[in-house]
Amino acid sequence: MPHKFIISGGGTGGHIFPAISIANALKRRFPDADILFVGAKGRMEMSRVPAAGYPIEGLPVSGFDRKNLLKNVKVLINLGRSILKARGIIRRFKPEVAIGVGGYASAPVLKAASAFGVPTVLQEQNSYAGVTNKLLAKKAAAICVAYEGMDKFFPAEKIIKTGNPVRQDLFLVKPGAKEAYDFFGFDPAKKTLLIVGGSLGARTINKSVMQFLKQLCEANIQVIWQTGKIYIEEAQKAALPYKCKELLVTDFVSRMDYAYAIADLVISRAGASSISELCLLAKPAVLVPSPNVAEDHQTQNALALVKYDAAVMIKDVEAQFNLIPKAIELIKNETELQKLSENILKLADKNSDERIVDEICKLIK
Repeated sequence: MPHKFIISGGGTGGHIFPAISIANALKRRFPDADILFVGAKGRMEMSRVPAAGYPIEGLPVSGFDRKNLLKNVKVLINLGRSILKARGIIRRFKPEVAIGVGGYASAPVLKAASAFGVPTVLQEQNSYAGVTNKLLAKKAAAICVAYEGMDKFFPAEKIIKTGNPVRQDLFLVKPGAKEAYDFFGFDPAKKTLLIVGGSLGARTINKSVMQFLKQLCEANIQVIWQTGKIYIEEAQKAALPYKCKELLVTDFVSRMDYAYAIADLVISRAGASSISELCLLAKPAVLVPSPNVAEDHQTQNALALVKYDAAVMIKDVEAQFNLIPKAIELIKNETELQKLSENILKLADKNSDERIVDEICKLIK
């Protein structure tokens, strides 16, 4: 009989990448394993997971609307329907272990799994625990975390520090690989700045770049600016007068492995997955934590690096004036780049996916 596992959660790439990495590691360990994902209908996991080769079922679950309380009547009705559907999925699929990665769908699924006596594992990506995982911690058999000090949120005896699983394809290209420079039409003799704001883009980061396009074009560096699809037209229009061939403006970087391979400095939000990638790839970074996330957890993520001199943090409210001047100054300071690279690598947790699977294996009957 093949082993059976359910993986639940999603909503953002920060939840979905680790979930798929865990599934891939389970498949390496048990090639005939039966793995089912459960996500929230209408969220990005419903397309990303099948694209990675795994089946997924959707629940009609969503977050509470804190501004318009009347809308929560529908949210509560859908939560009830999701709990019933999750119980049906657990009863029918009969998983040996259920894994929750955070996000709306993981609460009904892991609650249902616990009710049927199925052991559960939580994977918390951030340095500030999400509401869903805090609620599920009591019944969880193991809680895999990426940061120290998580006993503020979870029972200490259940915590295992595994780090966050990341996309494995990022490690297949050697740093400074010729084909990576060729892909972007860039010169290996010049420094490269990579600016990323997530798949949808980051308004503050994009506005900050637009303010200083002239300085970027005159800095004798190469820039990959990933704007996100919402901001691409505005960004291209702003960049047009400069006719700067060393400035690549794109809504989406199809080959992040190549982009990371040639990046001497990265400007990024401080999501848990991004930080894990930067640590493992030893990339010097300027982090601009998003203020639009629960419990301001991105600031906590960034401070966990700043504390060890492993990254530079610029607050969202200060970014429009300070971000690009700081990045230009930093990318020209080889000593500082080297120090940041060495320090961030010390914080990397390697083989996180395999270590999480080790914990899952302990729970298989």
